[in-house]
Amino acid sequence: MKFFVDTADIAEIRDLAATGLVDGVTTNPSLVAKSGRKFLDVVKEICEVIPGPVSAEVAAVDHATMLGEGRKLAKIAHNVVVKVPLTPDGLKTCKALRAEGTKVNVTLCFSPAQAILAAKAGASYVSPFVGRLDDVGVDGMGLIGDIVQIYDSYPEFETEVLVASVRHPMHVVVAGKLGADVVTLPPPVLRQMFNHPLTDMGLAAFLADWAKTGQSIV
Repeated sequence: MKFFVDTADIAEIRDLAATGLVDGVTTNPSLVAKSGRKFLDVVKEICEVIPGPVSAEVAAVDHATMLGEGRKLAKIAHNVVVKVPLTPDGLKTCKALRAEGTKVNVTLCFSPAQAILAAKAGASYVSPFVGRLDDVGVDGMGLIGDIVQIYDSYPEFETEVLVASVRHPMHVVVAGKLGADVVTLPPPVLRQMFNHPLTDMGLAAFLADWAKTGQSIV
């Protein structure tokens, strides 16, 4: 399973990249707005920090403008993945960009039927939003299981399942059990995955015992 971080905060990206756990980054207009910086500058800097895929989302809703924006974003760096919404115009744009060799992340997926359309359009990634489904009383992880099952039935589908709107570590664990290709995590959720009280207790006991020896390694 690949880990992407879902943020436009360069400091967070640099810090987490140093762990060796980050395979890519996803951004969206809301995350970039929080950074208070120019969108293209943020994307360029992220691509310089992370060699893996960096999803940058178009802001238009019509095909012609989306295509123009997508082409501009793709020129920023070789690892840019253009993110488009799962709409008829978004899928037209996906098809056109893929024909030009640009990777595309189709976002805002909320049903298996939509995921089939994304794969048919040649999406590199489809992003089902599990947390937002949970918020309205629908089993978000059930959607992941359905998409993985469908995609596995058709080897010609090369679209990777990118689990988005992740709210807690169990979303990550269940995604792994279901065979999702990628999860994109807000930095706080990735940091939560390190935590376990028995780890803290064990480390405290080891340090206490070591202190009693009066020794030093360096």
